[in-house]
Amino acid sequence: MKARELLDVLTVAEKLKGEARHCQTSNGKFESVAAHSWMCALMAYFMKDEFLDADMDKVIRMCLIHDLSEAFTGDIPVFEKSKMDEKIEEEQLNQWVNSLPEAYSMELKSLFLEMKEQKSLESKIYKSIDKMEAVFQHNCSDISTWLNLEYDLNRTYAYDQVSFNDYLLEVREEIKKDTIEKIEKSQSNL
Repeated sequence: MKARELLDVLTVAEKLKGEARHCQTSNGKFESVAAHSWMCALMAYFMKDEFLDADMDKVIRMCLIHDLSEAFTGDIPVFEKSKMDEKIEEEQLNQWVNSLPEAYSMELKSLFLEMKEQKSLESKIYKSIDKMEAVFQHNCSDISTWLNLEYDLNRTYAYDQVSFNDYLLEVREEIKKDTIEKIEKSQSNL
């Protein structure tokens, strides 16, 4: 990639550093989309020994790019996102991907299609990590920042995605234990 092309790509991706997600971090700041993607990639890296039959470098790439569309649309929490929001995200992302140098455009198109289809082992791992990171981050945030619906979401969210793999299910169960402990502790402090 030429130097100017690289800087143009990074200028778009940089927007994710300042794009706040719904959840807060442990220090009370709103999590950025970039921070979420980084944590997903880090989770994938530390899970690599559990998936010897998967291309974990591909999973890490999926984790890094999965929310690039939010550089154009902003983050919309899953419980507020509509089909129209998803369509707009996809259209704007595709327009940008099509503007990239051909090799990168083709690779990104291939990765995004694989992620959307959810057929490959790598895409299933990425999607599980993406969903689990959200509930993990809620456990890190102060419970006073949770919406009422998040008490149930933190107990139930992502089980559909992780159910294909015992290790991911175990990680999700541990996150749920932390959720229940956090809720019980907050209720005992009332």
